[in-house]
Amino acid sequence: MKKDKIIVYLDQLYPNAECELIYHKDYELLIATVLSAQCTDKRVNMVTKELFQKYDITSLAEISLKEIEKIIRPVGTYTKKAYYIQQIAKHLTQDYQGKVPNNRTYLEQLPGVGRKTCNVVLSNLYQVPAIAVDTHVRRVSIRLGLAREQDSVLTIEKKLMKLFPKEKWSRLHHQMVLFGRYQCKSASPFCSTCHLQEECKYYKKKKIDKN
Repeated sequence: MKKDKIIVYLDQLYPNAECELIYHKDYELLIATVLSAQCTDKRVNMVTKELFQKYDITSLAEISLKEIEKIIRPVGTYTKKAYYIQQIAKHLTQDYQGKVPNNRTYLEQLPGVGRKTCNVVLSNLYQVPAIAVDTHVRRVSIRLGLAREQDSVLTIEKKLMKLFPKEKWSRLHHQMVLFGRYQCKSASPFCSTCHLQEECKYYKKKKIDKN
């Protein structure tokens, strides 16, 4: 079956797949994930290295927005993200002594935290089975015929959850992210070496267009 072939191949490519965002505390992962929207993990890691060396969750709630903006400027939409960071810090310090709770309802009410961010955080911090659909997971899902171009990210998430076993969700998420980031790239994907050519609508269309 297609799903079994995908699992086997991704297990071969990325047997130890994990989040590439660097963090040492639970709130650092939450903030880094918020910063990663429309930005590469590599750039986020550069920014958060300075941010978390200078400030902890308590001081992030108290310093000026300008100071946060100055540090996170390279990630793009930095004024909005600086506001998110400070509000998240304020809420966590007030409500949970600076800790990130295993509480989806609470987390999704925080400024800048949507379902994708929540899935990443709960999966990595609390081993909650989840599939976070980012741009890479979306692209791979559509190319492999697991979802349609017009599907929303929530629809794609539900389709993947229905197709793959629950115990595979979190691992599969990381594998699909890495696969989309390094193999099945948006531009110039490595189709010639991919073992999923038979399953790939993108590859088949590209083949037809060449002929």
